[in-house]
Amino acid sequence: MASPPLVLVVDDYADARAMYGAWLQVSGYRVVEASTAAAALALARAEPPAAVLMDLSLPGVDGIEATRQLKADPRTRHVPVLAITGHVEAHVAEAATAAGCDAFIVKPSPAPDVVEAIGRLITGGGAAS
Repeated sequence: MASPPLVLVVDDYADARAMYGAWLQVSGYRVVEASTAAAALALARAEPPAAVLMDLSLPGVDGIEATRQLKADPRTRHVPVLAITGHVEAHVAEAATAAGCDAFIVKPSPAPDVVEAIGRLITGGGAAS
């Protein structure tokens, strides 16, 4: 029996990681969490997830640069990344797309919407916006 798809939830706010992680788990996904880009990159390289929920506003190395590094690595370049951020400016979405994010969603976003967007990315059913 195949194990459920693994989703990496990257956010510097513990409450956001807990909320999205819980919803993903209830929806049948395995979840690992990271609060920094360095931790996210290490986890993704150790066990490439089926998808990444990437907050763009991380301390130190931000989510845009973390996505760039994921997409540059042969081990993780295939992993779809859903960017999530409270920044609604067009240039932020453009930067996320240029870095390799496969979809973009704005915070606050209801957890069921995030789970649905992750599911679409994993199954190849299209991007969120």
